[in-house]
Amino acid sequence: MTSRNLVKLFRNTLLVGGVTTIIVGLFVRWHELQPFFIDFKIIDIISAIIWLMVMGFLFSVISQMGFFAYLTIHRFGLGIFKSVSLWNAVQIVLILFGLFDLIYLRYTNFAKTGDSFLPYLIPALFLLVVGLTVAWLKSRQTNREAFIPAVFFMIVATLVEWVPVLRENAEHWFYPMAFALLACNAYQILILHKLNAQSEQDRQRRLSQSGSKANKKNKKKPSQ
Repeated sequence: MTSRNLVKLFRNTLLVGGVTTIIVGLFVRWHELQPFFIDFKIIDIISAIIWLMVMGFLFSVISQMGFFAYLTIHRFGLGIFKSVSLWNAVQIVLILFGLFDLIYLRYTNFAKTGDSFLPYLIPALFLLVVGLTVAWLKSRQTNREAFIPAVFFMIVATLVEWVPVLRENAEHWFYPMAFALLACNAYQILILHKLNAQSEQDRQRRLSQSGSKANKKNKKKPSQ
């Protein structure tokens, strides 16, 4: 990927994270922020939006770190297991293990006596549905071999990136961070092949332009 497209990916992912966190954050924390809007406190409203945007940028950076870490791990996995099918099987096991941990560990650590199991099941189901949907889109845009890696990234990478909030069970940031990470991860995995193709086209165009310039210089040289 060219540096230009890398900067584009970073910038757009920041924007995705910031906007998503603002929207979800306003919805989740509406009971706290509602008085600002009712009383039309412009300074407080702007401050709240800026704070949510900054947190969204932070979530976006975490997502991007996870994305490039995943690309490295994926290459290592293919190199270690020497087989796409075997590496896919390992990824499926890790996906199931991650979803189980999301349900079981949160329930055992944070559930109180008499609490329903459903609130701890819903985030895992939602994560699975989003992961499968994004992976299906990715496979439609590229090839079927991209399905399992995309599911793995959308679920396992998101869970790893989500750990700071999961560990503390911080209700105010549970869903804003989750939606921001999912949005950023989905954007990155779906745009990657397009940016790679565009980068390759840019390289070919530069090579052809440099070749044309070299030919023109050779033609301008006086004959001996």
